[in-house]
Amino acid sequence: CKVPADMRMVEMLSHQLRVDQAILTGESCSVAKELDSTSAMNAVYQDKTNILFSGTVVVAGRARAVVIGVGSNTAMGSIRDAMLRTEDEATPLKKKLDEFGTFLAKVIAGICILVWVVNIGHFRDPSHGGFLRGAIHYFKVAVALAVAAIPEGLPAVVTTCLALGTKRMARLNAIVRSLPSVETLGCTTVICSDKTGTLTTNMMSVSKVCVVRSVHQRPITDEYSISGTTFAPDGFIYDASENQLEFPPQSPCLLHIAMCSALCNESTLQYNPDKKSYEKIGESTEVALRVLVEKVGLPGFDSMPSALNMLTKHERASYCNHYWENQFRKISVLDFSRDRKMMSVLCSRKQQEIMFSKGAPESVMARCTHILCNDDGSSVPLTMDIRNELEARFQSFAGKDTLRCLALALKRMPEGQQSLSYADEANLTFIGLVGMLDPPRDEVHSAIHSCMSAGIRVIVVTGDNKGIHIQHQNLKGFLLWKG
Repeated sequence: CKVPADMRMVEMLSHQLRVDQAILTGESCSVAKELDSTSAMNAVYQDKTNILFSGTVVVAGRARAVVIGVGSNTAMGSIRDAMLRTEDEATPLKKKLDEFGTFLAKVIAGICILVWVVNIGHFRDPSHGGFLRGAIHYFKVAVALAVAAIPEGLPAVVTTCLALGTKRMARLNAIVRSLPSVETLGCTTVICSDKTGTLTTNMMSVSKVCVVRSVHQRPITDEYSISGTTFAPDGFIYDASENQLEFPPQSPCLLHIAMCSALCNESTLQYNPDKKSYEKIGESTEVALRVLVEKVGLPGFDSMPSALNMLTKHERASYCNHYWENQFRKISVLDFSRDRKMMSVLCSRKQQEIMFSKGAPESVMARCTHILCNDDGSSVPLTMDIRNELEARFQSFAGKDTLRCLALALKRMPEGQQSLSYADEANLTFIGLVGMLDPPRDEVHSAIHSCMSAGIRVIVVTGDNKGIHIQHQNLKGFLLWKG
């Protein structure tokens, strides 16, 4: 599904088309495309919602488009051309050498002229054979003095020093394309860095889950934390007291969250034996839900945690997800849209139809009338007090913890229903709130600290709110500047 050229959409063949263009714009989530063109003057790539850019990946939907640019005429090609133009610019070392060469030439020229002028009185010396021959003789002396004063070994010394610097950087796994770049790095005073995929792993992972415990107890909510920050299905679930849950599926809400995450999902998680790592196909947020399903596990097996560890990595990647997909039969899907900010899927199991939904918390909770209790699995009406408590939890997840949040819900449908409409997304039963993060890389903290210690100012270019801090042990306290 990789876009081969820059193209303009002319026809939509599905409900929506979403494209992952992080390689071009750095956006951590996919972008919805539409047929209407923008009317903004000097529109940036993010504003061109009717254009598909070369090198980006379609993650959902189908469309027909006409090619408007290939090769160097694409957005990616313009970046390449800009990089080539920067190579023609003089580096600080070249500028210093040019300045030194100009200064040395002027000094040598002045000394040569001075030597020639001082010896004008010796031009008529009989040993030279005449005034003209004397002038030529001292001109040769001045030229020889100039040649002797030029440091012929300077280029060799500079090249040797830069080569030694390049070799030293290569030992630290830093590849330098051109020798002058070594000295240029030493002159760096400001570093502007992207966040998504550069400072972070670009692997969304569920870190917190909030569910309603019971309406008769205080606090009415339960909060779970999930370990593991990659796409690997390795991690554990802990309660608020930091106690590991031995059998997470025994919690009704966690069990239904796993069902909804596996079924209301269009992504794929797979193991790449060549890279020896787990990879995603589709939305990062949906893959994070896939990984959560694997961490929750399956119900009804006392030896489930150890049994999953006996699987091969290829089987382990989606074993629990495949279990739920085999238990339920998908009948109809309502794709995500910007207006609804949610997605729903109608499933059938043992002649019982259930609709699972996921989406933005404010959109899903507005359509919920009941909640699923984690104590006994019962469904009770959603009161205003419970709604306010859930909204406070959502604000805490999104604000203080800087997590991307999704709400999950379900609804029992009439038996035999074969299709879904937008009107069906009402009177839902709230299951839980899921908070995700894009974790920083482990080496980021030491790298930023080293830069600041060296007097280099670090600026993170991102679309996050200016007042948000990354709440993580490796980046806590570093402010993100709005890009």
